[in-house]
Amino acid sequence: MILRIVSILFPMFALVAVGYAYGRRHSSDMTVANHMNMEIFIPALIFSALATKSYDLATYGGLAFTMAVMILGSGAVGWLLARVFKVQALTLAPPMMFNNSVNLGVPLAVLTFGNDILPLAIMLFVVSTLLNFSLGVWLLDHHAQLTNLWRIPAVLATIAGFAVGSSGTEVWPPLLLTVRMLGDISIPLALFGLGVRLTEGGLRYWRIGVLGAVARPAAGMAITWTMARLLHLDPRQSALLFLYGALPPAVMNYVFAERYHQEPEKVAAIVLIGNLASVVFLPIALALVL
Repeated sequence: MILRIVSILFPMFALVAVGYAYGRRHSSDMTVANHMNMEIFIPALIFSALATKSYDLATYGGLAFTMAVMILGSGAVGWLLARVFKVQALTLAPPMMFNNSVNLGVPLAVLTFGNDILPLAIMLFVVSTLLNFSLGVWLLDHHAQLTNLWRIPAVLATIAGFAVGSSGTEVWPPLLLTVRMLGDISIPLALFGLGVRLTEGGLRYWRIGVLGAVARPAAGMAITWTMARLLHLDPRQSALLFLYGALPPAVMNYVFAERYHQEPEKVAAIVLIGNLASVVFLPIALALVL
């Protein structure tokens, strides 16, 4: 069991460690690389995963609904904790809501369950992305134009992938191979970029960082475990959701906090310590589902 958990987590943390080591030795700006990942490589990954399968909403609806409940429920827990510990709710709640569903979630799912889990993992990532770029942005800026949501490449790739997969249309194999090759870049680049980004965080606000690092996976695992049983999801989907519940806060939370001036230093501490704490929480989650 221990060897299997180590074999699952090692490639992820090794890539993050390489990025962190490189970022410590060289002053690296990952802005362009991360932008290309969000604009090209991740949409390619989403399309290639969705376009080759047909989706029954009755089958995947419970999975998507539970992910949404986990996001909203974790935000509610974050809001309550913010009141108790006298911190700004918009500093703690968004990192509680939106976790590393692509940087860590997708590779963790594939390494744990195999490549055939990828469409389900992408589904969870899509739910998180849609809520992050709609509700998440609105929470930080009530004047945000959510009508532009459909212009986000990941959203467009999702719509196109569902349309092609549901219609049974066969994509020209050389074209599909090209898209898959682009998508294969996304996960290693995301993990490497996460390591580089972690070199920019500080530990000045370690108290709120520890609070978020513990509360995020604790709330996520509790909510997904409860919802999976209430909805009678199959064991594989339940295990996948439980792993996603244990994921640390997404780096995107820091990007949004910086953009909307929502105490970015404190959010950076939550993201940094939360991702470091995943070394503890992810093995626990894997031990419970394997």
